[in-house]
Amino acid sequence: MTEQDLPFSLSAGGQDMVARARDFARGYLREHAAAWERERRMGREGLAEAAKLGLTRLDAPREEGGEGFLAKLLVLEALSEEDMGFAFSLTNTQGMTGRLMVLGTPSQRERFLEDVLMTRRLAATCLSEPGAGSDFAGITTTAVPCEGGWRLSGTKGWITNAAEADLFLVYAQTDAAQGWRGIASFLVDGRQAGFERAAPYALAGGHVIGVGGFTLTDFFVPEEDVIAPAGEAFKSAMGGVNQARTYVAGMVNAMVASALSHAVTYGKTRQAFGAPLLTNQGLQWSLADVANKLEASKALTYRAADLIERGEDAMLAAAHAKKFAGDYGAPAIAACIQTMGARGMLDDIPLGRHLMCAKLACYTDGSTEMQNERIAKSLEKEFG
Repeated sequence: MTEQDLPFSLSAGGQDMVARARDFARGYLREHAAAWERERRMGREGLAEAAKLGLTRLDAPREEGGEGFLAKLLVLEALSEEDMGFAFSLTNTQGMTGRLMVLGTPSQRERFLEDVLMTRRLAATCLSEPGAGSDFAGITTTAVPCEGGWRLSGTKGWITNAAEADLFLVYAQTDAAQGWRGIASFLVDGRQAGFERAAPYALAGGHVIGVGGFTLTDFFVPEEDVIAPAGEAFKSAMGGVNQARTYVAGMVNAMVASALSHAVTYGKTRQAFGAPLLTNQGLQWSLADVANKLEASKALTYRAADLIERGEDAMLAAAHAKKFAGDYGAPAIAACIQTMGARGMLDDIPLGRHLMCAKLACYTDGSTEMQNERIAKSLEKEFG
């Protein structure tokens, strides 16, 4: 996607950041992404290269290298044209740098900021558990007050970057009787006693995301590393989720655009029965359907992004964008693969990775069913 396609404009700094991300994707990621997936591992060295380009500052304030949410969205789209899993891993670790820059104490910045900024340490946000994903209020990890801080116990699962990360924003329940109001968030240094990492999950694809989990056993967190107290943490998390749902939709759109480009290019050059494949009406109509849905999804995504950038309520807009992207993404990419025949399944082009990541997008930051719930709750107000 190009800046000419957008219903908004970027600052010169934002344009430069997006250009850097696009060059990195079309160069470094294109060269290495398939190998990471074959080896079923995270692209740790790629994250370090991205850090050198300033791409770990997406959530930073403007005075420290950030360019706002719209620029962040376009950077993640540019990276996702080659590998959404890498983009998702990057944005999850760099989110900690933004938090430390904006809200971190001097001690936290001194202990963690530079290492996370340069990806010497990876970070992750930990809401989900083996028994609580979209039902965030149902988490069972506990936080019990003690002298000088808190003791955390419980298991987190389905955490992006957990395969290698060791700095975590962990959400835990301080009082189960209070439901979501009892949830607080804590900064957890996984190098300390009481942290046990689980083996990375053996997914069907998308291993570069580094999905896994860990267990905390009587893990001590000092009072200064309470990030949001009970009553505030849940609302803070939900605000971040609206942003995540929007950029996940953008990532899916970027993968579909990439798949469509590969399919059209192949269809123009592949000869069958004496003519290019792209001259067949059935193929043309199949790809036209993909292009049509892509345009609709981009409109929903950029509407939500614009609301977020302007500080307005984007909950419903983000739900619409993520639901639509989740519903159309995998079938659209599959249609592009079908156009290319068996060639579409080779790993020297990214369509196979795109297909798996489009399915993963249906679960990250709230399942498609959760988006239906959000939209359904708005029906009476919007249409009654």
